[in-house]
Amino acid sequence: MYRGREGQWAFIFHRVSGLAILFYLLVHVAELAAAMWGPQYSNAILGFFHTPVFRLALLGIIAAVLYHALNGLRIIFMDFTGWGVKYQAKIWYGVFAVFLVIYIPVLIKILPEIFRGH
Repeated sequence: MYRGREGQWAFIFHRVSGLAILFYLLVHVAELAAAMWGPQYSNAILGFFHTPVFRLALLGIIAAVLYHALNGLRIIFMDFTGWGVKYQAKIWYGVFAVFLVIYIPVLIKILPEIFRGH
């Protein structure tokens, strides 16, 4: 039965962040391909990339990449050490703490720039 423990949340967040990264990659490739159709299409897409909505979505991509990378290290510890599985819940809390320590300053720096329009 699903009980929502640390390992299950880590699994869900890892999969969701991986899908978000994949979606961003597909959007990026589509934007590059739009250049083949002419500058009007490419410029329209680039204009969308500078909207506040898309810039806020980029904060989500930054979070996804950061979490995915840190949790990937947790998975490596679990797979290649004898102690990783035993302490996987504590390591996940460590991953979450390191994520917050890195991501909160990113938010503090980038959010004002998004709303100023730079």
